[in-house]
Amino acid sequence: MPEASALYCHRGTRAIQRMVEFAPSTGGLALWVQHRDLAADAPADVPAAGTDGTTVYYSAAFERLPLPEQVGVVAHEVLHIALRHSQRFVELQRTQGDVDLELFNICADAIVNSTLAHLSWLQLPANAVMLEQIVFQALGREQQPEAALLEWDVEKLYRAIDDRDRDGTSGKQQSGRQSQQGSEADASGSGGKDQAQSQSGAGETETVRPSDGAKSAKVRALGAGGSRDLVPNPDSQSAPEHEAERAREWSERILRGHAGDGAFSMLRALIADLPRTRTPWAQVLRVQLARGLARKPALTWSRPTRSYIANQGRAGNHRMPFEPGFSPTKNEPRLVLIIDVSGSIDDALVQRFANEIETIIRRQEAGLVLIIGDERVRQVEVFEPGRRFVLSEIEFSGGGGTDFTPLLAEADRHKPDITVVLTDLEGPAHFKPRWPVIWAVPQEHAHAVQPFGRLLALD
Repeated sequence: MPEASALYCHRGTRAIQRMVEFAPSTGGLALWVQHRDLAADAPADVPAAGTDGTTVYYSAAFERLPLPEQVGVVAHEVLHIALRHSQRFVELQRTQGDVDLELFNICADAIVNSTLAHLSWLQLPANAVMLEQIVFQALGREQQPEAALLEWDVEKLYRAIDDRDRDGTSGKQQSGRQSQQGSEADASGSGGKDQAQSQSGAGETETVRPSDGAKSAKVRALGAGGSRDLVPNPDSQSAPEHEAERAREWSERILRGHAGDGAFSMLRALIADLPRTRTPWAQVLRVQLARGLARKPALTWSRPTRSYIANQGRAGNHRMPFEPGFSPTKNEPRLVLIIDVSGSIDDALVQRFANEIETIIRRQEAGLVLIIGDERVRQVEVFEPGRRFVLSEIEFSGGGGTDFTPLLAEADRHKPDITVVLTDLEGPAHFKPRWPVIWAVPQEHAHAVQPFGRLLALD
């Protein structure tokens, strides 16, 4: 068994001491993470430090840096962990599918570097990419660092710059899963035979990488000189409720640390990238539809309540007023799903959404009316309880402008308990129904204003 003190001796110890000396509260965030030294014979291309979301790994190259640069590297990695960047990459990959790890890493680096750039007691690399640089060069907007940090989180920034052509054929890279495994091997210092086998099988594992658009090419060029220090590991992810709890804990630590350090805080401002407890849209949809489609008992005047019968209609010496009883509703709950075929909604997102709808109506034993249209109703399909709803078997036609008025009026004819509209919310709605409406929109339209009802952003 190693001595207990050996657990706290690693290559980053001096840097952490300096962080705690200058910023006791935010610098103390480093004490909440694990630190581990890689073997001295680790591959030469391993960065000075990297993280998998819980541990900071130090290579031998870290020891060759001057102390101010060591402090900058450690503070950078600690903020990656505190802001949950590795975990958020895995979550974005699960929901969006194709996520470029290099571009995501550059976006996360830019936010962290701009957060630390105001500190004089640490030194960032000379080629460190800044958030304001990406916003200006890739998005054409000129922003001061403080304003940019208050607006952009890593997911929003990544979506804004990711204009890759997914149908392109130029460029090669390993698939996301394989590149992650390779990065994990680098971070753990493994190499030799496994690495050689990986290289020898490259012809079988490589897939076509989408060619960069103008924005993603500029971002990739800006971050070309930096190291890829995020090593996400999907297998280490815990259950969603545990991840949400850890995100809440880290957010509280950051807020308390920022308040404690004041002007000496490692955070320039309370940045928009703070980890948040995100409730998945599918869970929100299930809760809303379960409430809307629940079978509610109805009053019946044909029989009294049990309490009325037990008291024989009397309370003391006085007759009680008649109390009606309850009976279960005889009608099946009904959901109307409106799909706006003029909207620019990704097919994969539509399929995931349809799968959720099918699961919900099956569990609730509810009927479904599917209304497809744009500026007018194009198609109506009625699914009675028990009939399977398969969206891929339905032909879509449309492509005109959008007007929700005739679509909602058609929905009203079917007397729904609740309606869900899958759309990009670009169109008028002059018919306001009496029943609840959920407007389900893609993430890029999350800031649209719905005419009534509730907005649900699908990511």
